[in-house]
Amino acid sequence: MAIALLCVALLGFLVFGLGFVVSMTRGKTKTAYGYTVDPADRLYKAIRAHGNTTEYAPMLAVLILTLGMVYPAPWVLWCMGLATLSRYLAVFGIVFSSTLAKPNPLRVIGAVGTYAAGVSLCLALFIRVYPALGEMLNALLNTTPAL
Repeated sequence: MAIALLCVALLGFLVFGLGFVVSMTRGKTKTAYGYTVDPADRLYKAIRAHGNTTEYAPMLAVLILTLGMVYPAPWVLWCMGLATLSRYLAVFGIVFSSTLAKPNPLRVIGAVGTYAAGVSLCLALFIRVYPALGEMLNALLNTTPAL
C-alpha cells in the first residue's frame, strides 16, 4: 500500500503544483483571464500541462488506490510507478519544450507510458475482480428457483 500512497501523493503534488505554476504565470504575465493560443507561450504551456494532468491523474489515482488495497502483484506495483513517472515526463515535455507545435520526446514517452500503464492498471483490476464475477455468475446459474 505504501507504493500506492506514494504514487497518489506524487500525482497530487503534480496537479496542485501545476495549478500553482499557472497562477504564478498568470501573475507574471498579468493575464487574469484566458490565454493566448500560442504553442510557445509559457502560460499556454502551463495551462496545457495542468489540464492534461487533471485529465489523467484522478483516474490513475483511483486505480492505484483501489489496487493498492488488495495486495497487488509486483508487476502492478511497477505499473503504478510507471504511470506516475509517465505523468511527470509528459509534463516536463510540455512545460520545458520550446513549443508545443513540434513533437517532444519526453511528451511522447510520457503519453505512451500513461496509456500503457493506465490500461495495465485497468486490466489488473479486472483480473482481480473477474474471479468474483465468475463466482456470482455460477451462483446465479446454479440456483434453482423456489416453487
